[in-house]
Amino acid sequence: MSKRRVAYYYDPDIGSYSYGLGHPMKPFRMRLTHNLVSAYDMLPKMDVIVRIPILASRLPNPLQMTRFHSDEYVDFLHRVTPETAQDMSGGGSRFLTGEDNPAFEGLFEFCSISAGGSLAAADRINSGMADIAINWAGGLHHAKKGEASGFCYVNDIVLGILELLRFHTRVLYIDIDCHHGDGVEEAFYTTDRVLTCSFHKQKDYFPGTGKVEDRGLGKGFGYSVNVPLLNGVTDDEYKSVFEPVIQYLLGWYQPDVVVLQCGADSLSGDKLGCFNISMNGHADCVRFLRATNIPLVLLGGGGYTTRNVSSVWTYETACALGIDRDIDLNLPYNEYLEWYGPRYRLEVQPSNMTDDNNHRNYLEITKQTVLEALRDLPFAPSVGSHAVPRNTVAQEIGLTRDNDLEEDELDVQIRRRVHEALRSREAASYEEDEGEVDSSESEEPPYTLAGSSRNMYQTTYQDESDEDVDISSDDDQEQSGFQHTNAPPNLSRRPSAIHRGRGRPFQHPQQQYHGTRAAVAATRAPSPPKRLFFSHGASAPVIRRPRLWDGTPIYDGPANRSHPFRMSGVDGPDIVMAAG
Repeated sequence: MSKRRVAYYYDPDIGSYSYGLGHPMKPFRMRLTHNLVSAYDMLPKMDVIVRIPILASRLPNPLQMTRFHSDEYVDFLHRVTPETAQDMSGGGSRFLTGEDNPAFEGLFEFCSISAGGSLAAADRINSGMADIAINWAGGLHHAKKGEASGFCYVNDIVLGILELLRFHTRVLYIDIDCHHGDGVEEAFYTTDRVLTCSFHKQKDYFPGTGKVEDRGLGKGFGYSVNVPLLNGVTDDEYKSVFEPVIQYLLGWYQPDVVVLQCGADSLSGDKLGCFNISMNGHADCVRFLRATNIPLVLLGGGGYTTRNVSSVWTYETACALGIDRDIDLNLPYNEYLEWYGPRYRLEVQPSNMTDDNNHRNYLEITKQTVLEALRDLPFAPSVGSHAVPRNTVAQEIGLTRDNDLEEDELDVQIRRRVHEALRSREAASYEEDEGEVDSSESEEPPYTLAGSSRNMYQTTYQDESDEDVDISSDDDQEQSGFQHTNAPPNLSRRPSAIHRGRGRPFQHPQQQYHGTRAAVAATRAPSPPKRLFFSHGASAPVIRRPRLWDGTPIYDGPANRSHPFRMSGVDGPDIVMAAG
């Protein structure tokens, strides 16, 4: 078989999470899979993307999840704990409904790992760095926009497809899980840019959706394809339906990328499944799509007999590499070898369960119904698009990734370069607006910007004791960013107005101005500069430790809180403010 560039995503933490005692979903199956892939020496043949646990920056942030999920739901996942789940979910009436989706410890981190792998896989495909990208921790296809469903909290598939659509015109999503991929179908039910095709059991089975008649809505009518099957479907029967339908879709829809959800609960012997498909029959779907030479994303999904899940995903990793015919089915020694007894072989054998698909020629009728419906589709629907930059932000600003450069350090450098560009633009805008200020203010030295922040602008003065006079809260100081040096002599202008280039003076009702600059100079000695911090957007400054030029405190104790005090400016009018 021809060689493909394969990217493989794995997070060492994924196997440490638990849905709870007795729950059928076991994240530990991903650790078993990775251990077996490593034992077969497949990792050197792939581009392995392993997240270092201490680098949380490699996980998607909540904002990325809101590309599909609602803000309220993502915020809920970010804050919920096992102790607060009952109150935050309204007694199980919203967000987490039923017993299938418990609020276990580390829930948001688990969702971030799953979604991060699918986003990383999409990025590898978009950048052309891989022909096949694998994330066995993904494939959670039941999650809805605003609630969890079917053991799924964040729909990593939808997030990954949305990322693919930034660079590709059409995406074909194929679901071979035993359960219908309702969350993905619902997300793209009204668009023709994503065609969803699901092979599943529908009758009397969770989630109960996915009938042949469910074909989409509006512009997306015809782009939701459902092939409902019955109990006990075998390898040959599954292949006789899968290949003709997918072959027609590939030829007529002309997708740029294919996303395959490899749910392993369609295997024979699964605790929650009802099909009779062997490991080879399941892997035939991967082989078939690999042979098309279309970029392919392989994701995990369901699967509740742990050793079967790890076996089939390991074998399908070998299929992606093209070495499935060469590997030894007798398992090599590995850390979890005892899980695969008593045969210790890489296999999932079919059972003797009853096949209901032969009843009244059900399978053939279903296949013909689906193919007849597909004939109404237009050929390869087009979409308006524009040029996408070839280079990343890092490449555009002169940064390149070195082997010894960690990703978080790269992020810091990118952020610094972007902030420098923003500061230069803001400084230029300020200089243009300086000409609009009156002559008395035009003699003031300009501001010099240093640092960056969205929430805080600082005006800096320094006295002999190097003590700060803080006019902001402690939290604002920690977030402080823009720093104005070469302090202006007139403190009456609000820094936010100056930053926006308006140059209009700001006067708070509690502020009164007395005297002139010449009068101030005649009545006191020149004062060294003081450091003052202004909170951007604050209604009134809050003064702490105000002192005269010689260090004498102006306000000393709560007894004088209701009385105004006098604070000397720097070469400017004195300001009288009310404390508090």
